[in-house]
Amino acid sequence: MLAMSKFVLRHKLPAGSGVRVTGMNELTSGGQANQGFGVLAETLLAGAAALAVLALVFGSALALMPLLMAAVAIPGCFLAIFGLTEITSVSVIVQYLVALIGLGVAIDYSLLLVTRWRQELAAGHGSDEAVHRAMATAGRSVAYSGATVAIGLLSLIVLPVPALRSIGIGGMLVPAVSVAVTLTLLPVLLATAGGWMDWPRRRRPAGAGRAWTTWARLVVRHKWAATLVALGVLGVLGVAAFGMKVGEPAASALGTTTPAAQTLRGLERAGVPAGVLDPIEILAPVGTDPAALAQRLAALPGVRTTAAPAGSAWRRGGTALVSVQPAAEPSSAAGRTTLARVRQVAASEPGVLVGGPGAALLDENHAFYGRFPLLIGVLAAVTLILLARAFGSLLLPLKAVLLNLASVGATYGVIVLIWQHGHGSHAIWGVPATGAITNWVPLIAFAFLFGLSMDYEVFILTRIREERDRTGSTDAGIVEGIGRTGRLVTGAALIMFFAFAALSTGPETDLKVAATAFGAGIVLDATIVRGLLVPALVAVFGKWNWWLPAWARWLLRVRAPPAIVNATAASAANRTVRS
Repeated sequence: MLAMSKFVLRHKLPAGSGVRVTGMNELTSGGQANQGFGVLAETLLAGAAALAVLALVFGSALALMPLLMAAVAIPGCFLAIFGLTEITSVSVIVQYLVALIGLGVAIDYSLLLVTRWRQELAAGHGSDEAVHRAMATAGRSVAYSGATVAIGLLSLIVLPVPALRSIGIGGMLVPAVSVAVTLTLLPVLLATAGGWMDWPRRRRPAGAGRAWTTWARLVVRHKWAATLVALGVLGVLGVAAFGMKVGEPAASALGTTTPAAQTLRGLERAGVPAGVLDPIEILAPVGTDPAALAQRLAALPGVRTTAAPAGSAWRRGGTALVSVQPAAEPSSAAGRTTLARVRQVAASEPGVLVGGPGAALLDENHAFYGRFPLLIGVLAAVTLILLARAFGSLLLPLKAVLLNLASVGATYGVIVLIWQHGHGSHAIWGVPATGAITNWVPLIAFAFLFGLSMDYEVFILTRIREERDRTGSTDAGIVEGIGRTGRLVTGAALIMFFAFAALSTGPETDLKVAATAFGAGIVLDATIVRGLLVPALVAVFGKWNWWLPAWARWLLRVRAPPAIVNATAASAANRTVRS
């Protein structure tokens, strides 16, 4: 259609004239019709960065094993989604989520299992026994983590928007397939090829990492100060999030170096505002004078001009189309005011309907966020039940949900500061302030980050609980748990961050904003939340972390915890009996 329009215009303009095309679709897409190679290039870039991180974590050829799992999981996800397209349409955004988030998730789950397998080997167990022990501990964590991520994405189906529902259903397949590959193929490879792939062989301690153990002791010793510092950082960013404006980014922030953007700059220099790219379309019914209606609308403040041509393309069956060109873009305060005035005039004329990109945008926002509280409630309730069963506690799941909400809120603050206000978008990507955040980004970011962040929560708290049951001390469990998982969580977060950094290299501003949200959310969660606030709060709560009344234990079908044996206390008791 666009090519045909160019052809017609060239043949109707005087000789020597040229045609330059712009519009919101051209600006948003970056003028590129096919992004398939871009997805592949971004995935390969993220995979190379992931391999570098894995090489540092493992120091051996085992670094290739998580990448091999991702190489199996990603095509498996695409095949599953291909089958899904036979039933329903799937948003094009899903291809990016499968390729890049699938890469990070598959590597994260494999990293957890391989790391635990190595620790069991270092503790003196044989290869097969090490696999069994890793599956009983890390494998269980992977299953719970994958379920949490999948539920977070699937929760998008509560929104009455087909595109977002397809993203939720398609995205849910990413953790599901990754978990399946990690829990089936990876144990076989570890048992058969893991030994010789762990080369070069160097003596590795079975205990916790020294640096992370020292950090954990420092946090436990200063638990109140650590809590206040972490809450302060999250609070400041959370306050910035309250200034978020959802809608459509400013035209000036879309495709800043593309021909469509250069054409827009030329229009603005000629005195044509960017608001005309989002016209308000009016459908006048039979019996309404289109010219009179257009003249009435043209007199409204904020309207640059109107048009009501008499051609057959504008009139059919007695109805007529009137185009209103606003001066301001629809996501701006002035644009919303102009649209409200147009709708007010339309309401005074029987049968007149208002449409167009700006009107559709406001209706989308209402559809997107009208059920957002329901999405949060469903996700929080299901997550609470899953984690209560996983941890044998009511307080830990409640804390995890609240911290995840705080983490996502802080992430919103980051994208508001970087993109909406432009504190970094131009310096990093050469894109000016967007003035608004694309309306689907906060929803997708919430669903993904809520689940992905819970991965680290499950990894850390499962190990803390395991060590607490072994030693009988919550503080000792924190120190040992953080010492053993700190390097793992850091490596996993770096891999996810590099995947999202690769996503931000695409030409679309919307994807850059989404990639920033994902990347910032993962970094905030792995550092401020899981590295500082989680151990500090567990230390503050002490024995109350493990509170699970009998009624809740029966309702959740949670078995009573094994008896906690404190070697020191048992020894003292034995000496007392002998005396």
